[in-house]
Amino acid sequence: MVRQDVPGSPRLGPMAGDPSCRSAFLPAPMVQNHAANLHEMANGDLACVWFAGTQEGIADIGIWMARLPAGKDRWGEPVRLSDDRERSEQNPILFTAPDGRLWLLHTAQKAGNQETALVRCRISPDGGSNWSAPRQLFDEPGIFVRQPPVVADDGAWLLPVFRCRRTGKQPWTGGDDTSSVMVSTDEGRSWREHPVPESRGCVHMNIVRLADGGMLALYRSRFADFVHASRSDGLGRDWTPPEPTALPNNNASIQATALSDGTLALVYNHADRTAARERRLSLYDDIAPAGVEPEAGPAADAAFWGAPRAPLTLTLSEDGGRTWPLRRDIETGDGYCMTNNSKDGLNRELSYPSIIQSRDGRLQIAYTWWRRAIRHVSLDPNRVASP
Repeated sequence: MVRQDVPGSPRLGPMAGDPSCRSAFLPAPMVQNHAANLHEMANGDLACVWFAGTQEGIADIGIWMARLPAGKDRWGEPVRLSDDRERSEQNPILFTAPDGRLWLLHTAQKAGNQETALVRCRISPDGGSNWSAPRQLFDEPGIFVRQPPVVADDGAWLLPVFRCRRTGKQPWTGGDDTSSVMVSTDEGRSWREHPVPESRGCVHMNIVRLADGGMLALYRSRFADFVHASRSDGLGRDWTPPEPTALPNNNASIQATALSDGTLALVYNHADRTAARERRLSLYDDIAPAGVEPEAGPAADAAFWGAPRAPLTLTLSEDGGRTWPLRRDIETGDGYCMTNNSKDGLNRELSYPSIIQSRDGRLQIAYTWWRRAIRHVSLDPNRVASP
C-alpha cells in the first residue's frame, strides 16, 4: 500500500516549501486508483471516494471510500462500496442531502463504452457506516456524472451530468458529448433534464454558487483547448452557452469551490493540446478489441486525447470567475497519459482534482497520482498568494 512518500515521485510545487502545506497518499487498495472526490462529513471527518481496480474500463473497477478522522493526520483503510463484476464502476461523488442522509452516486459501464453507462446511487442514514442497496437513478444509459449536486434557491437538487453519445458506428470517443442539469424537486425520487445549450464537447459541468446569488458552471473541454464557463440564476435551470475562458484545458477533469469570503478556487491542469507530442485514438485504446480503431477525425470535430495531464495547478478568482490572475502549481511532472496502464508504471498523470474548503478554513485537495494512488494536499488559502 502507498502511504506517505513514493520514491521517485514528481516534486510538489512552490507551496510545498510552506510549512502550512501538508500532503499524504491515501492507502491504495488496487493497482489503479483514479477520480477522487472529497466531502466533509457532519462530524468533521474528511471522506474521499474514488474508483480502483486493474484499469479503467475493466470490470474489476469499483468504488472505494476512505476517511481522515477529524483532528487526525492519517487516512484510514479504504472500504469498497460497489462490486458489479460485469461493469466498470467509475466517477463517484458524495452528497449530504438537506435531511442529513449521505448519497453516493457513480457510473457503471460496459468496458470502454461510455454510452452504456448507468448512474447508480446508494444512501446512508448514518454517515457512511451502513448503505442501502444500489439502485439506478435514470432509466436510460449513456449518462455520466463527475461533479456533486447543488441545492438551488428553491430547494431543488441540481445534478450536473453529461451525455456520452456515439457517432454512427464508431466506438465512443467523447467528441459528441453534451452537458445537462438533472433537476429533482422531490429529494431525488424523480428528475427532469435541462440541457445546456451549445454544450457539445463541454463536460464535467461543475456548478458553483456565487456571492451575488447567481451560479457559475465550469467545464472540461473534450477538444483540449480551454476551460469553458456558463452562467445561470439562483434556480440553475437555464444556462448561457459555454464560452472559453483564458485558462487552458487538456481534456481532463477540473473542480472549483467557493470559499467563505466569496473567492473562487479552481484546480486544473495548466496545459492544452498544444503541449501534446502524440495523440491517442481514444481514452480506452489500451483495452479496445483488436481491429477496432476509432476515427480521430478533424481536429476541430473530434475529442483530443493524450495532452499531458500536468502540472496540477491552483488558481483563484475574486470576480466570480471572470478572471483568474493568481496561479500556483501544486505538483509538477511530465503528465504522460498516452496510456492508462498503472501496473507497469507507464502513466504519469497528475489529474482529476477535487477541492473543498473545510470548516477550519483550509483548502483540501485530492487528485490522481500516476493512476497509482490518490494524493491529498491541505493548504492555508491565505498563503496561496505568498511568494
